[in-house]
Amino acid sequence: MSLPARREQVPVALPTDGEPKPAPKPATRYRCTHVTRYAYSDTVTSAQMLAHLKPRRHPRQTCHDTRLTIVPWPAVLTEREDWFGNPVTYAALHTPHRELAVTAEMEVTVEPPPPFPAETTPPWEEIAALAAGRGDTVEFVRPSARVPMADAALCLFAAGFFPTGRPVGIGALELTRRIHADFSFDPTATTVSTPISEVLTRRRGVCQDFAHLMIGTLRALGLPARYVSGYLRTLPPPGKEKLRGADASHAWVQVWCGPDEGWIDLDPTNGRQCDTDHLTLAWGRDYDDVCPLRGVILGGGSHGVLVAVDVEPVDSP
Repeated sequence: MSLPARREQVPVALPTDGEPKPAPKPATRYRCTHVTRYAYSDTVTSAQMLAHLKPRRHPRQTCHDTRLTIVPWPAVLTEREDWFGNPVTYAALHTPHRELAVTAEMEVTVEPPPPFPAETTPPWEEIAALAAGRGDTVEFVRPSARVPMADAALCLFAAGFFPTGRPVGIGALELTRRIHADFSFDPTATTVSTPISEVLTRRRGVCQDFAHLMIGTLRALGLPARYVSGYLRTLPPPGKEKLRGADASHAWVQVWCGPDEGWIDLDPTNGRQCDTDHLTLAWGRDYDDVCPLRGVILGGGSHGVLVAVDVEPVDSP
């Protein structure tokens, strides 16, 4: 019962290096609702699930209120933090049912990121050497379930963005923009199990694929990269175009740019640095660490799934 993100394509206009940079966005408070409904052809007699559906706290994100509702109500419901510090909910249902609804509601304030001086970040070789010996970065350099060891094609792809001595931030930004420009957003091209090698060859996919591709590219050179699960603003500001991945779970990447800059959030699906349009749920090595909802059931037969996400800005109280 693993849920792939629902995905759609909306073009995004990006400023070129010769255009003026937009002014930083103010902090934004959001109300978000994420509803998942299962309908089964036969009765489910019991079910167990793990949910990453509560937003994590971090320096740029404040969680004001979160609520998770499961119908039928579970016999066991516990909460904890996982290895990466993400909130996790475990539920066990013993009531026979043919429909299951999981609703996550939250209010979150997102602060804009500080300026990112990509051109003054250390050379990528220096970052790779530092990351190999640090406890907080080394596990994000190693292969993981969805991002295995890089093959020759991925290594060659990575080398084009990181020539000798290039600042790691410059290379990471170029990679982010190139994936956006050269890869087509196509919800029919891949599944949750499509390997990175196929995405690289076909140059089509969705936010999850592009995040895994970017992570694999960075790790091929020993650069730490994390997979981030979250949401995008549903309604864009007046006069702005809607972002790819809005109205659904979204995925992007954090790349470690050294002790001074730390982890920088980059969105390869939209070719840009993340800002107040992005709400963070969880981060880990890849999708398997932060899947929004997964579990096992007894019975049920075939099933259908409906996922609906709504993210809207609200006035602060």
